[in-house]
Amino acid sequence: MAFIWPYVVLIILGCGWGLTIPLTVISVKTGFGHLGIIFWQFFIIVVVFGLRQIFLNKKLSLARSSLRVFCVIAFIGTIFPNSASLIAASYLPGGILSILIATVPMFAFPIALLFGIDKFGFLRLLGIIFGFLGVYLLIAPKAALPDPSVAWVIPIALIAPMFYGLEGNFVAKFGTGNSSPIEVLLGASIIGCFVTFPLALLSNQFVNPFVQWSSAHYAILFSSVIHGVVYATYVWLVTKVGSVFSAQVSYFVTLAGVLWSMLILDEVHSKFIWMSLACMILGMALVKPRSQQN
Repeated sequence: MAFIWPYVVLIILGCGWGLTIPLTVISVKTGFGHLGIIFWQFFIIVVVFGLRQIFLNKKLSLARSSLRVFCVIAFIGTIFPNSASLIAASYLPGGILSILIATVPMFAFPIALLFGIDKFGFLRLLGIIFGFLGVYLLIAPKAALPDPSVAWVIPIALIAPMFYGLEGNFVAKFGTGNSSPIEVLLGASIIGCFVTFPLALLSNQFVNPFVQWSSAHYAILFSSVIHGVVYATYVWLVTKVGSVFSAQVSYFVTLAGVLWSMLILDEVHSKFIWMSLACMILGMALVKPRSQQN
């Protein structure tokens, strides 16, 4: 029983994170702009984790090293990648977004080589090849995308996993200063609120909560709360079973994102989509943390 519970937690985390993908599609396809959505994502996380800090009577570190990390994570961990994902979600089905987010390790590995924190490996190179073969299967065959004319959005969607790969390598090389991962997310979200609130207002993208709520309002609320709770649980799991085991959550996020999108958005996928998903899963299995290599 002690061996099973970490996998149960992984599946729950994957289902939770995967659920945020179709919720994101719902929030943007009703006309909400990405800056307004990102502001409320930040704000809700500030409320969730801020209450945690108050309950534990903990102060947020204001050391220069911590503030630097907060700023970096706010921009490369949320504002830039989430903007790209939300723009792409206006055009692409949730299932395809779920598959593309699986390219995070494919970007993370070459970035790690550039940072000098990892070593080259043939199997991992093969994993990158399979990963981008999966991307090719989404673009090349006419049957892969519901509307082939939106193939130009694929590179925009790939901006998000590229920044997530950069974020992970930044943390691996420079650490999180004097703050825990949850405190980093809280600090980054506070900074993110101050950055995105005026931008959302100036661009007329602010989402007014003081109106009759639509499905998009609820989608923003639920996806933000789910993300905050799941992220906190993920950090807890890392402390219990380690980062290498916990990193396997990416498999479940991708699979769950595809399945949730089929259930909630009534998406139907061609054989090319399933072939792309298979390539991505194989690529993730090969491009895995160095400590997992045989």
